[in-house]
Amino acid sequence: MPPAILYYAIPGFILLLSLEAWLSHRERRDLYETKDTFSSLALGIGNVATGLITKALIFGFFMLLYRLRIFTLDGSRWWHWVLAFFADDFSYYWFHRASHHINWFWASHVVHHSSKRYNLAAALRQTWTGNLTGAFIFWCWMPVIGFHPVIVLMMQSASLIYQFWIHTEMIRRLPAPLEFIFNTPSHHRVHHGTDLAYLDRNHGGVLIIWDRIFGTFTPEQQRPQYGLTRNIGSFNPFIVAFRTWGELFKKAAHSGSLKNALLYFIKPPGWSHDGSSFTTRQLIEEHRRQEEAHF
Repeated sequence: MPPAILYYAIPGFILLLSLEAWLSHRERRDLYETKDTFSSLALGIGNVATGLITKALIFGFFMLLYRLRIFTLDGSRWWHWVLAFFADDFSYYWFHRASHHINWFWASHVVHHSSKRYNLAAALRQTWTGNLTGAFIFWCWMPVIGFHPVIVLMMQSASLIYQFWIHTEMIRRLPAPLEFIFNTPSHHRVHHGTDLAYLDRNHGGVLIIWDRIFGTFTPEQQRPQYGLTRNIGSFNPFIVAFRTWGELFKKAAHSGSLKNALLYFIKPPGWSHDGSSFTTRQLIEEHRRQEEAHF
């Protein structure tokens, strides 16, 4: 197994979180709410606990794929680590984008978006089911190409460590060159927004260039409203972790056909066989029709 660098970063996470909470209180900014914060921390602890088992299984699977590798890349070369960084970040972008467009992955990822607060505690609000339900498939090509699984998992951890600090409202904007290349608090606030213009935008991990290349980038214009278009409405970490899965299976079971049941798992969040709920695209199209009708 690779060194658990993410776990070593946890004391730093707690220190920075505490500092942000203190600054928020001192400046009388309403960034934290006690129940919400404890919910985020509980979900983070659950993610660490489940990760102890699931990461070992994923590492074993990646080792099997590595035996089938096309090339053997030399990890002692500096350029190997540069390639691994870009490969990981590219994989993360497509995983993250898919998690907003495929219900099967959204049912796990929804946990991270379930807080109506945007702070460093929310960064720790992580899924308990993502590894078990196949999020790792977006990285499977890396060991096949020749990246050693140790390097693959280390890059994943490094990306998550980077993404911790961008979950804040205390930092407005960085210098323009950094904002152009990297994912920043400003860009990621957009990603967590429920405003119609912000839905399903800015999926990058460390770099924002993938969003610029593939047309999913939106700059921050006004302060977002955070949370979900339909909030879970509970601080109970078990409800937050599993409610969306329960709702998804319930909808599939009552969909009227096997085809509809399968579509519930592969269609975007909000899709319904009877039109009772709407996807982001449908919401945007309806908003445009209303604006056209108004004028």
